Amino acid sequence: MAKILVVDDEKVLVKGIKFNLENEGYQVEVGYDGEQAVELARNGGFDLIILDLMMPKIDGLQACMRIREFSNVPVIMLTARSEDTDKIIGFECGADDYVTKPFNILELKARIRAMLRRAGTSSQKEKASRLSQGHIVLDTDERSAFRDGTPVDLTAKEFDLMELLMRNPGRVYSRENLLNIVWGYEYAGEYRTVDVHIRRLREKLELDPANPEYILTKWGVGYYLKNG
Repeated sequence: MAKILVVDDEKVLVKGIKFNLENEGYQVEVGYDGEQAVELARNGGFDLIILDLMMPKIDGLQACMRIREFSNVPVIMLTARSEDTDKIIGFECGADDYVTKPFNILELKARIRAMLRRAGTSSQKEKASRLSQGHIVLDTDERSAFRDGTPVDLTAKEFDLMELLMRNPGRVYSRENLLNIVWGYEYAGEYRTVDVHIRRLREKLELDPANPEYILTKWGVGYYLKNG
């Protein structure tokens, strides 16, 4: 099980990242400023660190430089700024990757899996780049989908939605939860978006979309993938 440190002064964001990563099987510790990041990194034995760029006491760049004095642990920097100069400075300070806010949590998890693979640290879930359920297969590295071995063209959001369901079989997600996780908070309230994407996934991946075998509805609650 990979151990991840998440440090950001936005406590709601930290709580959301921690919740999602723990659902993936990671062990997660958190901090809220740059000094905490350095201290925790020194003593925690982490496999990966996620640092916000702008934090109290010392910023993410300074924290990353201090961490590099005693550790080569992979570091992903979170930033609200997308300028190339900021990223170049970050890389020079020792960051390994950047994710720009606001971000899709599935993108962050994909970056984490890739980083851990490159670092040679992988849990059982990280090794499983191919997800399967019956005649449906997803290759999360190639972001490709198959039905009975035949390639199926999914949009980016369709793939993200299906990957979430396949990584958590049997777990029921409300439309609100799916909007928050897959689309982000800017889509709050647009529940029809989820319904349309579920319908399209059934049309593309189910043998009988009118009577789905795998992408199921729990009436009055939400959607889930058949478990087993």
